[in-house]
This record gives sequence, C-alpha cells and structure tokens, in this order.
Amino acid sequence: MKTKVGIIGGSGLEDPQILENARQIEMETPFGKPSDVLIEGEIGGVPCVLISRHGRNHDIMPTNVNYRANLWALMELNVTVIIASTACGSLKEEVAPGHLVFPNSIFDRTHRRIQTFFDGEEGHPKGVIHLPSDPVYDEKLRQLLIGCARDLGYTYHDRGFGVCIEGPRYSTKAESLVFKSWDATLVSMTLVPEGLLAKELGIPYANVTLVTDYDCWKDGDHVTMESVMETFAENSHKALALFMRAVVQIGEIDWSDQVRAAKKLARDAVMVGKDVKIEHLDPGKYFS
Repeated sequence: MKTKVGIIGGSGLEDPQILENARQIEMETPFGKPSDVLIEGEIGGVPCVLISRHGRNHDIMPTNVNYRANLWALMELNVTVIIASTACGSLKEEVAPGHLVFPNSIFDRTHRRIQTFFDGEEGHPKGVIHLPSDPVYDEKLRQLLIGCARDLGYTYHDRGFGVCIEGPRYSTKAESLVFKSWDATLVSMTLVPEGLLAKELGIPYANVTLVTDYDCWKDGDHVTMESVMETFAENSHKALALFMRAVVQIGEIDWSDQVRAAKKLARDAVMVGKDVKIEHLDPGKYFS
C-alpha cells in the first residue's frame, strides 16, 4: 500500500506552496460538493491531498461544512491516513493560547450534523452502521503527531477531551462553566463529525488543536473574533510545520495493517438485509 496523506485544515494549510507539483482537483461525491477544490501534490516526496474545511475564503460556517463530501472525496483519492487541525478554546488555566492539544476523545453537543454515510438515501451505502466511537482518533497516528510536536519544541498537551458545540456563536458563560465542570480541556465547533466519518471509511485519523482563547469562563478574558484571529495568525505556523514534519514520518511507515484493521472494523459494524451483499456498499473503493 503506497502511503498518501489527507490533510484537513484552515488558513495556511491549504496553501499549495507547501506542496511540490501541486494541482487542483474539482470533485463531486454522492454527498454533494466538498468545501473547496482539493489540492494534490507532495511533501518530501510523500503524496498528499489538502482540503480547506471552511473553504479557502472561510465562508462556510461549522454547521454547513459538508463533512461527508470532504471525507468521501479524500477516500476517492486513495488517501491512506488523515491528519486535521482545528482551532479551539481552552477550559483549563494551564492550557494557554498558543499551545497545541492532541485530544484523545470528544463530547458531542451538536444537533444539526449528519454523522454517518449510512443514511438510507438513494445512492448512499446501504444498511445501518453501529460503529464503536472509542477511540475516535487512531492512537498510532496521534502519537506520531505528538512526537513531532515534541521534536519541534512546541508546548503541547498530549490528551484531553473537547466539547464540540454547534456554533457559529461562542458559548455563554453558563455553558462554558458547565463544560469546565465536566473536566473538559477544549471547546470547539469542528471536532464533530470528521473523526467519526473517517472511522466509517476505515481511514486512520488524528487531530491537532491550536488553542486560541480561554472561551469565557475566565473573568476578564472573554473570547472575541478579533482575539481568536490574532492568536491564530501568530501561531498557525506551528500546525503547518508540524504537519510538514509529520507527513515525512508518515510516509516512512507501512500503514497496511492499520488500514486493513480499520476497514474490517467498519465493515463488521454494518447491518444489512439478507439480500444485500457487503460489496454492494462500495461505490468505488469503500471497503477495499
């Protein structure tokens, strides 16, 4: 299996200048159009595909991101693993703006997002999938990203769970204090459902979050769009350098067993009628 890395991110990470031999690919999927064109190329000789979650003009709010189309398009382009970045607020004093966090779980507080490819619609995978959600993130891939952050000398936190809110508004103080009382580390609008959809496709997935603010639980330090963008602009280079380093290391690993196990887990979680064969779920390479 030739390694090919899918990268989902925001500002800076979709810049084709980080890729050699970059080319844009327009795609249509059974779930509609992805957020933007996909950009295919190489980093250090490793094939990659980049997509901007919110579009390169950042004109798609979190609820309206076509997560299913984004993930499906990456699958159709034969990515082996997916790494993603998100911005987030911190719910812990010691997790300061500018730090990186590698979450190991999520708490879903969204209510408007379709979280499965198996929705019963015509032309979509048939059956019902009951897939274990734990772990959300592939541990081998997560540890690789953590190692890259350590090598680069970044301040990071190697675990913690994020509460994913619907957005696009920020939390009220009451909400923020409740999330903090749950011992959550992060609050974000984009932690769901990417990792869950990647699991359905049998693609190992891991996420790095860039802390931009303290949400609004901390007296005198309330999140604003201005403060978030200022912190993001000052620190987005960290995610870029992290991913460029990680891609090279990912390319040195044989992911065949990891991918095979992930696809088997997804396949075995599907319940179908007695007259439906499992291969019929695959318009293309679904379980290949």
